[in-house]
Amino acid sequence: NGGYVSDEKKEQIKKVIDATGYQPSAQARMLRTKKACLIGVVVPKINSESISRVTAGIEKVLSERNYQMLLAGTDNTPAKEIEYMRLFENYPVDGIILVGTMITAEHRRFLKESKVPVVVIGQRTMGHAVAMKSRKEIAYIGVSREDKAAGAAREDGFREGLKKTGRELKDEYYKVAEFTTESGYEKVLELLNEKHDIDIISCATDTIAAGAIEAIHTYVGSQIPKNVEDTGSRFRYILENTAIQVTGFGDNQLLKAVTGGIPTVHFGYKTSGIRGAELLLDVIERGGNIPVEIKLGYRLSEIEDPEECGENNEEI
Repeated sequence: NGGYVSDEKKEQIKKVIDATGYQPSAQARMLRTKKACLIGVVVPKINSESISRVTAGIEKVLSERNYQMLLAGTDNTPAKEIEYMRLFENYPVDGIILVGTMITAEHRRFLKESKVPVVVIGQRTMGHAVAMKSRKEIAYIGVSREDKAAGAAREDGFREGLKKTGRELKDEYYKVAEFTTESGYEKVLELLNEKHDIDIISCATDTIAAGAIEAIHTYVGSQIPKNVEDTGSRFRYILENTAIQVTGFGDNQLLKAVTGGIPTVHFGYKTSGIRGAELLLDVIERGGNIPVEIKLGYRLSEIEDPEECGENNEEI
């Protein structure tokens, strides 16, 4: 346990540990210290680049401070979030990190009654101005407003950005998608078949934006004149007539590699994981239950004049 013994005995103990493969008993340590050194982490989905960046930040802090992470994915189901948090609470763990989507009355009840400290990680955005680059109509592909961060806050910020330039988001240019590339593809293809005067489509996530890009190529390809037959000419036609700009949120690195980058909002996902884990461990180890809110900055990527569009790199 790192207590005081002579250097000679330390060496003898080390040899025995190495020879026998001895591991300290977690149960015995928990009885002695009253801590399990376990943190429950609840995420909306595992196969997400943004979530993997958050969990990488959490894991970095936990490993440095000799804690281990128990990870649970909920497939974007709020009821499962409550289920896993109650499971972790009774496991027991020393604390819980929830990478939140929507906060329901049941969430609030759990946060109020939880036997262990809980940190909720999400993000808020104040605006995403693209209107200055538009000469036609602007469309927005959002997600459920029950998701306070990606749904309500991003949509509200987008609408506020449009208002500042004297524009507004018209109902017929607004669609709600799921958090998937396939859903983005379906909604944008549906939109393009209805409206032919769009030059910017802004998406609530880069995952949806990837589907939007594919839908635009499909739509343009379907409009190719019959006299354009060879593959090279068809490809040039698609490139020359794909005049719609797609924007997103999240700065997805795979999308950047494939497309060369689209206008998008970069969040400090890994930093939010680091700060959230540090906050939770400080509460566990030092005590106290004073509510704390930390806001992290963001930046606009692939914008010709980011300062004009309201870039904000401040961390508060």
